[in-house]
Amino acid sequence: MAKDGVMTIENLIEKARLYLSEEDIDLVKRAYEFANKAHQNQYRKSGEAYIIHPVQVAGILVDLNMDPVTIAGGFLHDVVEDTDITLEILEEEFSREVAMLVDGVTKLGKIKYESKEAQQAENHRKMFVAMAKDIRVILIKLADRLHNMRTLKHLPPEKQRIKANETLEIFAPLAHRLGISTIKWELEDTALRYLNPQQYYRIVQLMKQKRNQRETNIEEVIDEVTKQLEDVNIKAELSGRPKHLYSIYRKMSIQNKQFNEIYDLLAVRVIVDSIKDCYAVLGIIHTCWKPMPGRFKDYIAMPKPNLYQSLHTTVIGPKGDPLEVQIRTKEMHEIAEYGIAAHWAYKEGKQIAKGKKSFEEKLTWFREILEWQTETHDAEEFIESLKIDLFSDMVYVFTPKGDVIELPSGSIPLDFAYRIHTEIGNQTIGAKVNGKMAPLDYKLQNGDIVEVMTSKHSYGPSQDWLKITQTSQAKNKIKQFFKKQRREENISKGKEQVDKEIRALGIEPKEALTDDNLQRVYERFNFMSAEDMYAAVGYQGITAALIATRLTEKIRQTKQKEQDLAQTLEEVKNDVKDKKLHKKDSGVRVEGVDNLLVRLSKCCNPVPGDTIVGYITKGRGVSVHRDDCPNIQTEEAKQRYLHVEWENHQTQKQYHVDLEISGYDRRGLLNEVLQAVNEMKTNITHVNGRSDRNKIAVIQITILIHNTDHLRKIVERIKQLKDIYSVTRTVQ
Repeated sequence: MAKDGVMTIENLIEKARLYLSEEDIDLVKRAYEFANKAHQNQYRKSGEAYIIHPVQVAGILVDLNMDPVTIAGGFLHDVVEDTDITLEILEEEFSREVAMLVDGVTKLGKIKYESKEAQQAENHRKMFVAMAKDIRVILIKLADRLHNMRTLKHLPPEKQRIKANETLEIFAPLAHRLGISTIKWELEDTALRYLNPQQYYRIVQLMKQKRNQRETNIEEVIDEVTKQLEDVNIKAELSGRPKHLYSIYRKMSIQNKQFNEIYDLLAVRVIVDSIKDCYAVLGIIHTCWKPMPGRFKDYIAMPKPNLYQSLHTTVIGPKGDPLEVQIRTKEMHEIAEYGIAAHWAYKEGKQIAKGKKSFEEKLTWFREILEWQTETHDAEEFIESLKIDLFSDMVYVFTPKGDVIELPSGSIPLDFAYRIHTEIGNQTIGAKVNGKMAPLDYKLQNGDIVEVMTSKHSYGPSQDWLKITQTSQAKNKIKQFFKKQRREENISKGKEQVDKEIRALGIEPKEALTDDNLQRVYERFNFMSAEDMYAAVGYQGITAALIATRLTEKIRQTKQKEQDLAQTLEEVKNDVKDKKLHKKDSGVRVEGVDNLLVRLSKCCNPVPGDTIVGYITKGRGVSVHRDDCPNIQTEEAKQRYLHVEWENHQTQKQYHVDLEISGYDRRGLLNEVLQAVNEMKTNITHVNGRSDRNKIAVIQITILIHNTDHLRKIVERIKQLKDIYSVTRTVQ
């Protein structure tokens, strides 16, 4: 999948013609022309014409050999969200199928939510539900996210971190679960570059230092294996396998290893024609070099849940270094690279879903998403459930018949029982693990053989099961049981719990339980009525504390604002009256109050152009901070905020600013930084530098500047220097 350069529509059509019919190409062209017209006069943050983004997304889908409808969805994925085009127009111009795919990746932009987190969770929920209905929705979304990550440099640093973190938490694990390693690795590596640039560039530098030696060793291995395979008439394609930066970073951070302790930096991939040849090659490899104990994995006999198949072994290579070898057939390699997309690929104008029945069975976890979302009334809770069930580390256990069941790490026999069938879970009275009785809260281990013991006379699940089960599926099934069994009792219990939580917040229930307020809250959590909401609280489908918090939030906000205003005015009056403080020439004006001492905080050093807030101190007037200063972000501190503003952004007064500069430690780096600052005719009041054993240099300087424009020019000049990784403004 090409990363370099921008794909043109001509390149895209040329690639698509290699496997699509002319009729399919016509649909692709129509989608491009429609998107081009819809996005006319729109531009991205980079300044490029907006249409470049849909073309790149569609190009990634063409690289995956996707069908024409999915490619059309790639071209059109933003028209509903960013233009006046509606889904009805898309359905009329193209088809219901195209409109459905576009709707699946369209954000919920026109609905107002209480927070950005809640809106993002609802967006993800909508996407996952659409994905459960048609897997191609997520393929379009992954292509969209991949191109956005490739162009992330055009966003502000804070948005870069948010997008990169979301990519690591949601999209890279999803690409892994779908087996699309080509997208997964690029998403992870790019996200690491923005989340931890120091480690990213350090690993890049370390990889460069030993590249020639690694390439020589790999060539020697390939020559030896090729010669051995020719002797036994086995045809094979051999290549060095690149190690991805994020994989190295995880091993270094999680396993606390140094770079030179990572075994699989040297890796060879062997692709053969048949499964028989895979095992023959394995024998030859083990004959040539000594295998390392415990480092052999047979994913052909037991494929991964994301359909991945291959033989993995690690041997002591010709130079005495560990060498990883992967052996697979061509079809296995295609699935390893493109995962689920390989099953949906088009060949000669026809869609092929290889081993359709088996394929559908292995992706049943997608279908469970629909079930989860109907039972989970809070979008943020829904996304957390997905992270646990879909993206956490997994454990693989066996049924007594030898079937493999995949569960999140930490699962117990009850999770296993509910994964087999709802009724088996509800009627569970005990479990045997490896032929011996085990408690129901026993944590399952890889390879355990689990046998569930049931009874038709069982009274059903216990409320305690909700506390010990790990999977969302098991918890939802247990909640469903209690929901059906005791509705009236649950309604009464739920109302009592909500009333109690409201009183705990210092508010009378009748003040919060108005008809309008109740309707607003139960609709917010997707209930049909207040009774449904109370019943859900009763059977622990949702917490009474969360409902009470939502019911009282407007009342609490109003009371808090009244208290804050009264307290702030009283403190300002006392400061003026008792301390007789006088205004200082800080360049900052306090709105509506005179004769007050105003000073600039030294912890964040605000300068003209920064967004600022005043903070009322005891006995020292008003302290002015940047609004993002971490020292005033507590709820208690926010109660002391006062509105302030700069008197003149273009003042000649000078202000202190602390900068931290990190880069690759080399001779002359500090001198170049100081020279660059001096070229900008800027005074330096403090300099400090250090470096670590990983060749990362950190330079801390304090400079005098006039405003944020002056600061931005200095930072841009420093960033132009060679081997500079980052320049950040620090807070003490």
